[in-house]
Amino acid sequence: MSLPTPERLQAWLSALESGLLERSLAVRAALLAALAGEHVLLLGPPGTAKSELARRLHRAFGGARYFERLLTRFSTPEELFGPLSLKALEDDRYERLVDGFLPTAGVAFLDEVFKANSAILNALLTLLNEREFDNGSGRQRTPLLSVVAASNEGPADEALRAFHDRFLLRVPVTPVGDDHFAALLRLDGAEPLWPVPISPDERAAVSAAATQVSLGDEAVQALAALRAWLAAQGRSLSDRRWRQWVGLLRVAAATEGRSQIDGLDLWTAPLVAADEPAQAAALAQWFQAEWLQAVPQEAPWLTRAVEAFERQLDLEMSARQDAEADDAAGKLALARQIGMGQGDDGDGMLRMVSQQLEAQLRRRYSPVHVAARVAQADELLAQLQAQRAAAAATSDALAERLRGRLWWPPALAQQVVDAHRHTEAVLAALVARLTPVRDGFAALPLDNTLNEPAPPPVQLEPA
Repeated sequence: MSLPTPERLQAWLSALESGLLERSLAVRAALLAALAGEHVLLLGPPGTAKSELARRLHRAFGGARYFERLLTRFSTPEELFGPLSLKALEDDRYERLVDGFLPTAGVAFLDEVFKANSAILNALLTLLNEREFDNGSGRQRTPLLSVVAASNEGPADEALRAFHDRFLLRVPVTPVGDDHFAALLRLDGAEPLWPVPISPDERAAVSAAATQVSLGDEAVQALAALRAWLAAQGRSLSDRRWRQWVGLLRVAAATEGRSQIDGLDLWTAPLVAADEPAQAAALAQWFQAEWLQAVPQEAPWLTRAVEAFERQLDLEMSARQDAEADDAAGKLALARQIGMGQGDDGDGMLRMVSQQLEAQLRRRYSPVHVAARVAQADELLAQLQAQRAAAAATSDALAERLRGRLWWPPALAQQVVDAHRHTEAVLAALVARLTPVRDGFAALPLDNTLNEPAPPPVQLEPA
């Protein structure tokens, strides 16, 4: 059986996300985790569509039974694993009737998962990790693909840490923001159009293809950099968690038609390496700023350089000739006095005479001076244009690499590409400012008889 195509998986993502506003990240995490045989923890307040996502998820997998339960500290094992078999008790066997309960489910949703008591948690640990359930004297395999768990908050008790670690992906879920509030109010609750479910054979094909995906050098470097960053924060991931994460990334690559895991796959770092939602933001910042270098740059140094050139041009354009200044100023004052009361013709004549006298007042520069200023401006222009071209090339290359990335949340992809494009726009604006300055230096009044050395370079003011 062949792999489900990216187009078909995209159709499932669209169906799962239909009507679930601002849930692109959670939808992608849930479907990818289920394909990889991993579990997802949704952390957020009530009423944020966590259970709805789990109910939809099981539709994506043909033949997968669904189980759902709200856990409390009073929940009993019978609620999750089934009642005791009275017939087995008659034969001195302690067995449960598991049909229709968690041990026979393919996709399960456990709400308020950290409120369960120790008797339930201990049984869940084996079921989640080994996909096996101890029933009486024997241990039976379960068809479990993925458990979607939900909680309003993380584990408060240290004893729950081992259970918390069973969820490879931990996704913060928040209420719909202001931008989509009106759309939330207008939702009609229509049922999405469900694509053809992913069959067991297709899931097996995904698993087989994932084993052929290699771990690229770029990905190893990125994971090592993340490990060092976590160590600097006094945190770490277990060996098991690192390997589970790589397994998930192999599935992501295989379903996107890639043969290798690369550094871009670390967009999942906030979901895997954060113990609580507050840490996810710092991990996202590390990935975007430290690894992708996708941070909007305002180019303050180059901005100050352009400003310095603008000030220098203003100074040199407004400078006056020392020897002729008094005589020309007197003539200008006389022309203005004569022009008074002459009507429109007098005003026109005054403007012509004033322009001529103003030109005489302006300081003239040697060809060496003008050539030096133009060369200095050209040097800065070349630097700006080179950095602008580099920013454009980076944004285009990143956009191309992200093309066809099924699992990347679209908003995140747009954000990292836009960061480089913002930098490009800032540099383009500086080029637009400096170009007329350069032309202004080239147009300074010349005196070919002057013999003066090249002026010192334009100096930047301290930041």
